[in-house]
Amino acid sequence: MDKDHLTQTTFKSLGLHESLLTGLDEAGFTRCMPIQEATLPLALAGKDVAGQAQTGTGKSAAFLLATMHYLMTTPVAEGKSGPWAAILAPTRELALQIHRDAEKLGYFTGMEFACIYGGTGYDKQRRQLERGVDVLIGTPGRIIDFYKQRVFTLDNVEVAVLDEADRMFDMGFISDIRYLLRRMPPPNKRINMLFSATLSERVKELAWEHMNDPETVEIEPEQITAEKVNQKLYHVENNQKIGLLLGVLRHQDVTRTMVFVNTKRAAEQVTGYLLGNDIKTAVLSGDIPQNKREQLLGEFQKGELPVLVATDVAARGLHIPGVSHVVNYDLPQDAEDYVHRIGRTARAGERGDAISFACESYVYSLPDIEAYIDQKIPSELAPPELIVEDIKPPKRVSSPRRGNGRPPQRNNRRGGSGGGGGGGSRRR
Repeated sequence: MDKDHLTQTTFKSLGLHESLLTGLDEAGFTRCMPIQEATLPLALAGKDVAGQAQTGTGKSAAFLLATMHYLMTTPVAEGKSGPWAAILAPTRELALQIHRDAEKLGYFTGMEFACIYGGTGYDKQRRQLERGVDVLIGTPGRIIDFYKQRVFTLDNVEVAVLDEADRMFDMGFISDIRYLLRRMPPPNKRINMLFSATLSERVKELAWEHMNDPETVEIEPEQITAEKVNQKLYHVENNQKIGLLLGVLRHQDVTRTMVFVNTKRAAEQVTGYLLGNDIKTAVLSGDIPQNKREQLLGEFQKGELPVLVATDVAARGLHIPGVSHVVNYDLPQDAEDYVHRIGRTARAGERGDAISFACESYVYSLPDIEAYIDQKIPSELAPPELIVEDIKPPKRVSSPRRGNGRPPQRNNRRGGSGGGGGGGSRRR
């Protein structure tokens, strides 16, 4: 992996709490990425931050470190209970990733982190909230469900984080976000952080309404993620797309490749042909049960499943190291989705390839995509030698039915054995 995505600023130079420095050291992190270098000093100084940065640029670590440092260095009044921080994410995959990062970086803090999301684990999540948590991470719907049942309170939230705010708007969650923010202490009584791929007018309005005069930080919105992606586009007829996909996959190292399509039906068709032609693959779409989704993502991350066919439900919020190739089997109809799709590769300083097919059905999206990314994608007619002609019949892919390694248990940050009776912070 290249290291030129890192700055010269070290985490040790920022004055972070000792327990966090230990966690960073254990994780092998010494120098900041640009979004961390720009936002951490502001947040550590108690200022609100509205940051623009793509996924894969280190923003999760930025807001997690700032959140945990504040909680570890700020005592609370006796008798109060958590959660002390709430981190809201648009998708369960992103919430789970933030939770994993929190447990890794915060392993030595003694804090409890809860990940609350829909689709599975209702009773388990409820029991964890009832036991008490320090940092609440999750998606708005399930959090509101438990809040309305008075399983926990938001009265004592000291840090509020909104990740991928633009995606919150796209998914229709913004009224839920406002509902939760209005039930926390007022903006001037808490630290607020907002991150978004684009600081659009609607995102800025949200920041002005629910934050306390935030400092704006913009890290080149598309460049950092796409900089190390080798982009290529093939013009191809609709009836040759499967043959071209097979040819591309056979000529590449498909240890970890994501193939994006625009519809669930196309995902099932493509998966059927890949399975029928001896390429191990699976579908990741919106109606896959959560436990199955987590199983597939685990197999894909381990390299046991070389190809994952996905609709745009998987384009954001997934952090899977080492994705070598992204194939846009269908060009997305939303130009911004192109950036998020190819952002699954070339993350955190790595390099990757993004190969797109421009067919009769979706080629009309190409001008908007190139205008959005402000560059021409290198393109050519699909080489005949790359198009497989001896295609085996597809296997049947059945539609899924909706179905139904953590660190050792640690005491709650404020309270519990050795916790100082709710007075100060504690560390492992």
